[in-house]
Amino acid sequence: MARAIWTGVLSFGLVSVPVGLYSATSEHEIRFHQFEAGTTDRIRYQRVNERTGKEVDYADIVRGTEVGEDGELVLLDQDELDSVAPGRSRSLDIETFVDLEDIDPIHYQKTYYLGPATPESAKVYGLLRDAMARTDRAAIGSFVMRGKEYLATVRADGDLLLLHTMFFADEIRDAGQELPELPKSGKAGSKELKMAQQLIESMTGRWDPEDYRDTYTDRVAKLVRDKAKGRTAKAAKAAPEPTEVVDLLEALRRSVQGSKGGSSKSSSRSTSARKSTSGTGAKRSTSGSTAKQSTAKQSTTGTSRKSTTAKSSSRRSKKAS
Repeated sequence: MARAIWTGVLSFGLVSVPVGLYSATSEHEIRFHQFEAGTTDRIRYQRVNERTGKEVDYADIVRGTEVGEDGELVLLDQDELDSVAPGRSRSLDIETFVDLEDIDPIHYQKTYYLGPATPESAKVYGLLRDAMARTDRAAIGSFVMRGKEYLATVRADGDLLLLHTMFFADEIRDAGQELPELPKSGKAGSKELKMAQQLIESMTGRWDPEDYRDTYTDRVAKLVRDKAKGRTAKAAKAAPEPTEVVDLLEALRRSVQGSKGGSSKSSSRSTSARKSTSGTGAKRSTSGSTAKQSTAKQSTTGTSRKSTTAKSSSRRSKKAS
């Protein structure tokens, strides 16, 4: 069984429950080392004192930052950093409960499983989970992990609680400062807009995560195998050229025709993929009735979240304009 990456106490009102945080995702990528070109000599990184040139032990390293116009250095050790938030590194404080659709997905950062830390805490854990599922609410709180404070959403998902770390409001960049001038709404012609809507409708399907795979990692793995055996790898196709404005309507028309022709194949592939797996939700939950309620809730949330995303996007667009 996996070890918790963080343990502490989740507190709401006067109720506290010991919990553990577990990784819910893992990235599958090929790990590469660095070598000097033309040799098999590994490249190593060392923590070196830039004045003396000597390597420094990790235990002898403190943190520092420049303050003021003259760049004065303020140095802090870990004990000093911990002292400004006593107990926070072991406490997940719930501040409020909100509707999930009120949260703009741009704030979500990473997902974790949140489980009871002890057998004795299971009852209180289950109480919180079931209450949030029935009220269709998510908890908003904060906690400190690995020297950083996180805003977090906790929500019910079948038999367990999920925790999403989130970006604070001031960590979301202003689209108006990050992007070039965006086209205003209503600039597209009526024919192009109608054809684009038809294309979207013809490509609309059911979301099934099993239908998607990291094909780039597969190609990199094949490249490694081919080179190890002395074979020449086949180069990938080049990216398509940008569509010219004068050809836009014709490109949309041909895309609609092509999508209609391939929709039956896509539907067949999705059906066979769903037959071969019980789905991600089934892996996480062993309670049929609770999982069904969660799935229905997530479906409703997804519909509502679209409107929230549209509202938030509209707000960002106004900033950009």
